[in-house]
Amino acid sequence: MTRDTVRWGILATGGIAAAFTADLIDLPDAEVVAVASRTETAAKAFAERFGIPRAYGDWAALADDEDVDVVYVATPHAAHRTAAGLCLEAGRGVLCEKPFTLNVREAGELVDLARDRGRFLMEAMWMYCNPLIRRLKALVEDGAIGEVRTVQADFGLEGPFPPSHRLRDPVQGGGALLDLGVYPVSFAHLLLGEPDGVAAQAVVSAEGVDLQTAAALSWDSGALAALHCSVVGGTGTSASVTGSRGRIDIPNGFFHPDHFVLHRAGRDPEKFAADPADGPRSTMRHEALEVMRAVRAGETESPLVPLDGTLAVMRTLDAVRDRIGVRYPGES
Repeated sequence: MTRDTVRWGILATGGIAAAFTADLIDLPDAEVVAVASRTETAAKAFAERFGIPRAYGDWAALADDEDVDVVYVATPHAAHRTAAGLCLEAGRGVLCEKPFTLNVREAGELVDLARDRGRFLMEAMWMYCNPLIRRLKALVEDGAIGEVRTVQADFGLEGPFPPSHRLRDPVQGGGALLDLGVYPVSFAHLLLGEPDGVAAQAVVSAEGVDLQTAAALSWDSGALAALHCSVVGGTGTSASVTGSRGRIDIPNGFFHPDHFVLHRAGRDPEKFAADPADGPRSTMRHEALEVMRAVRAGETESPLVPLDGTLAVMRTLDAVRDRIGVRYPGES
């Protein structure tokens, strides 16, 4: 690209799409030029809310809009494969919400398509783009706590959610694991890479989705991860990583923290706080900035959220679902 401004399309009009669009319009080098929904009424209402010039009542029209550089796919995750694939086929770059797809087979299809077409593709794992999480990762890689021994992380919502809610709907890929567990799993992957062993237990609903899941991941290095997710109980969303010479604790909201604490023997605890200049902890602006940096540089994927890493996370999620016996319609 020779332009500084990156032109965005928004595919879907739910809460996450609204939150991301609100962050986008505050960035001087981002322009939201189009939005699409399954109905023109929903698309027009969203367009009016955010001052977007074009609104489409079908996804294909957005995918075919040649004024769009990148499409943010914010549909329920059961539709990610179809929506992102449609945009990649039409020549658009794609930022696709997490979980990337329902399973690694679908994820591999999207990655192959993007690489074949030479188009940008990235999972919207905003945690990986967060400046404080990047600082934590750098400390671990620099040996601040020695060799990583254990990772712990949890993410749970109190609910209750009725059987008709998307979180309990198998057709929409419901369940705690894909919607919430993707964060603890991705956190463990960020620090240790893909595990060598996976064990899991879950409470499965009458509809066939997991209400809460506990996973134990293991690595040949001797490292372990204890991870938990739930849609039947609100947890502290805390995380910690323990090494041979210290520990880092994120006391709450680990995937978008306002601070973390480094503990090392013989030293006072060190608090690392988010820089106020980076914006509110809930912002998704950092992943948008990374997408725009990569697109302007002519890159087809981000080094912060590499596609091979996304595939590895999907393999782990598949392995956990295999252990707990959760299958979605259409899966073998």
